[in-house]
Amino acid sequence: MQNETIAIHSGYDKTEAYGSMSIPIVQTTAYAFRDAQHAANLFALKELGSIYTRLNNPTTDVLEQRYALLEKGAGALCVSSGQAAIFYSIVNVASVGDNILISDKLYGGAVTLLTHTLKKFGITAHIFKSVDASNLEDKINDKTKAIFFESLSNPQVSIADIEGIVKIAKKYGVISICDNTVASAALFNPISWGVDIVVHSTSKYTSGQGTVIGGIIIERDGMAEFFKKNALRYPDFNEPDVSYHGLIYTDVPLPNFTLRARLSLARDIGAVQSPHNSWLLLQSLETLSLRVDKHSSNALKVAKFLESHPKVKSVNYPALESNESYNKAKKYFKDGKSSGLLSFEVNSFEEAKKVIDSTKLFSIVVNIGDSKSLIVHPASTTHSQMNEEELKNAGINATTVRLSIGLENPIDLIDDLTLALK
Repeated sequence: MQNETIAIHSGYDKTEAYGSMSIPIVQTTAYAFRDAQHAANLFALKELGSIYTRLNNPTTDVLEQRYALLEKGAGALCVSSGQAAIFYSIVNVASVGDNILISDKLYGGAVTLLTHTLKKFGITAHIFKSVDASNLEDKINDKTKAIFFESLSNPQVSIADIEGIVKIAKKYGVISICDNTVASAALFNPISWGVDIVVHSTSKYTSGQGTVIGGIIIERDGMAEFFKKNALRYPDFNEPDVSYHGLIYTDVPLPNFTLRARLSLARDIGAVQSPHNSWLLLQSLETLSLRVDKHSSNALKVAKFLESHPKVKSVNYPALESNESYNKAKKYFKDGKSSGLLSFEVNSFEEAKKVIDSTKLFSIVVNIGDSKSLIVHPASTTHSQMNEEELKNAGINATTVRLSIGLENPIDLIDDLTLALK
């Protein structure tokens, strides 16, 4: 099936839900077992089924199945937020004394999590140049457990050298993790290009209306074989888990990465998604392809307007032919489209503030992917935790303005920006 059909039909059998066309919200904490043996079988993985909503839930299960198919993956795990998805994806493979390699162009919250918070767990992050992966290989050692990058970065709107990163990751047997939030599954599937793990903040384009906080982790097929081949680097998947009666994950014929994240991290940390949020995301997922197409076409029109404006120094949007990522957009993304996220530079911090404060249709909001258009100053908000040198290295200036282009008529958005730039 094609993505548009998957997003509407997969993972749900209406004949098992009283014929309900709307997927039921299974709003429950726990589940009744048939008998004591059934309960024991579920906990021993001899049977699959619902145990406790911290581990799994029928409504959430449909969303996980659909997302796995949309991303061409083998399994998925929904969690409470995009940050939780990033955290789980790293600590699922890394522990005290290990290191990870992260892109120089990441969302500010991810940078803080990966460089500061994880340091308290004894995990060190080293930064590499994602645009060409030119210094990536030199940073890998026997303690490197993951390479983390964004397919389309926020707010630089830069496209990583995905093929180059994947090639190096495979050469050394290191897991590649791609945050595909901005591009979305409607435009790009990292797994199709060899990436091992994909994460999303489903709060963004998947939700589309700014009503849900959620995240998801998707793994490619064949991760068990990967962990067996690289057993020295990833012992947790090949040695008995004493916290789960000696289970060896690579012995289980299920998607291994998300299985361990579910049975160990979701079980113990509990940052999981509520069934109601899963239901809301299922509704939005049905229109994801339509919405992202409109976001992208609107953003291109706005980007072209900004590129021609005398008060705008530069525009960061890969679908512009003048952009350094244009060829990558054509190569990786569906029809070369580049989502609704763009940023641009003006001549001073004061001008940036004036533009932000002068818009009428654009709301000053730190979210992206909403049906409504949003505007923000990254250096003082989403990336304010970064110092001046970190901001410079990430390509974020005091003069940078970020836009999340919504579903309004682009004529009205351009008129609004025209007045704001006067």
